[in-house]
Amino acid sequence: MIRAANLNHLWAALLIEECVRNGVDTFCICPGSRSAPLTVSVARNEGACAVVHYDERGAAFYALGYARVTGIPAALITTSGSALANVWPAVVEASLERVPLLVLSADRPPELQDTGANQTMDQVKFFGAYTRWSAQLPCPSVDIDPAMVLSTVDQAVSRCLGPERGVVHINCMFREPLAPTHEGKSFDAYLEPVRAWCEVGEIYTRYDTPSRRIPYGSVADVAAIARRSAHGLVVAGRLPDSRARRATVALSEVLGWPLLADVSSGLRLDSRPSTLVPHQDIVLSSEAFRQRHPVQCVLHVGGRLTSKRLLGFLQAVRPRHYVVVDDHPERLDPIHRVTRRLRIPVDAFCDALRDLAGSVESGAWLASWREASERVERAFTAAFSTPQVLSEPLVSWLVSRHIGAGEGLFLASSMPIRDMDTYGAACTEGVEVGANRGASGVDGTIASAAGFARGLRRPVTLVAGDLALLHDLNSLRLLRGLDTPMAIVLLNNDGGGIFSFLPIAEFSDVFEPFFATPHGMTFEHAAALFGLEYVRTSSTEEFVDAYVRARRGAGATLMEVRTERRENRRVHEMLQSVGVQAVNDGWHSVES
Repeated sequence: MIRAANLNHLWAALLIEECVRNGVDTFCICPGSRSAPLTVSVARNEGACAVVHYDERGAAFYALGYARVTGIPAALITTSGSALANVWPAVVEASLERVPLLVLSADRPPELQDTGANQTMDQVKFFGAYTRWSAQLPCPSVDIDPAMVLSTVDQAVSRCLGPERGVVHINCMFREPLAPTHEGKSFDAYLEPVRAWCEVGEIYTRYDTPSRRIPYGSVADVAAIARRSAHGLVVAGRLPDSRARRATVALSEVLGWPLLADVSSGLRLDSRPSTLVPHQDIVLSSEAFRQRHPVQCVLHVGGRLTSKRLLGFLQAVRPRHYVVVDDHPERLDPIHRVTRRLRIPVDAFCDALRDLAGSVESGAWLASWREASERVERAFTAAFSTPQVLSEPLVSWLVSRHIGAGEGLFLASSMPIRDMDTYGAACTEGVEVGANRGASGVDGTIASAAGFARGLRRPVTLVAGDLALLHDLNSLRLLRGLDTPMAIVLLNNDGGGIFSFLPIAEFSDVFEPFFATPHGMTFEHAAALFGLEYVRTSSTEEFVDAYVRARRGAGATLMEVRTERRENRRVHEMLQSVGVQAVNDGWHSVES
């Protein structure tokens, strides 16, 4: 039987133990009094691993980063009151990206609700539509069957990991005593209904995995379309795992269609796929290329896309058939061009379609896309190989060329993910890519990368801007406990660099103070405060040397690169011009 000092801690012990039996063994804990029963139960459960952090927002994003790379929900434990409000940004991100996350919030008892009691607010269904399921556990009582606690946890984890993966919130009410104060009571008789559960060590209610049944009729329809479409594209958004990535590559190679892979897919930087068009963003900047390459069919597998230019091309070209495939029911059609939506796991769809479609006569079509991308790569290699001060595109190019096979890459929103998508070289194998692209905020970037690194358990590179780091400075504390190397490539352009590319940049009276928001800070003291290694680089040679050492060292290294926003925009425009010129010099028409 489970032993506990009092009924509060007995319920908490049941809840935590059932989480662990369901595979939820990582608990991100934010210190608090009302949540003490949950925290103590984690501390005393041998199967639970605790990550303690003082900032609820950072802890939530850490749990998100961990779940993103492992596919296993981490549990977040918070006390009552505004603590839960700080979890909102991570909940929104996890919900939009369908990342499993289990929020366990402690709450005041009913008699303190709506009374003006300290640290009390309405926490019931607090996250609204952003949860897949919410549950309210009443204050522990011997009048309630303990099996209710177990079955609630089982339903919660099942909903986290079900076909509509995402966030589940369990709100747990507790009266005093909150500490593990012994009350001298035996709970053996109370636990008798769950004696078998206590003894066998299994989950109380086991939910079967949903069927991966393939609608072969629908896949056959798509196969018939593919056979009639020599001018097709396979477009890959964020993919859930290596199986989906392998299946996507195999399908594109059988069809002989260009593979346009978003950097979040994990395929964009891969040197192995023979159909990959790494520099599709620059290729599609060429009007001549776009006009000569009408698209008949698009197979879009996985999540959303980073490249605005690719979306604009697909919107303008109006392919006759636009098929989107992913295993959830949500709409993925910002340009309103989708003609067919299949709710199938990506790997299952690709495998089935590959068997049914066979090869398509599209050799010249694929060759023209590949050749255009290769010309861009050669142009970038020439541009980046001349001695120069580090720029943000150059940093992305260098990271992509020197990151190790199988390592992790976490990309902040705003410019870092866009630059890697545009300028990264396909020079490695099997890089696991993470990014918070659900709501595309810069908040929680450091914490997410820390959780991502812990889940991956391999060296990780984080590329982030200065505002993302400032926004999540507290979370540098989470990097001190890493047991694998992390290189934090910090691009410091003294403000919001992405705004320099927007029309607002032309209005000098408001641009600097209200949009660029310069701060005038560097980050060596921040690294020292949190016990991180620090290096500042300004040349290619310095950067590569420091980056290689950071990836092979111990713990986290903060690598600061200072750039200037106006010069950064000039470099982007120069590279865009060089790339487009390379495409225009070498493209050849494809017969329609």
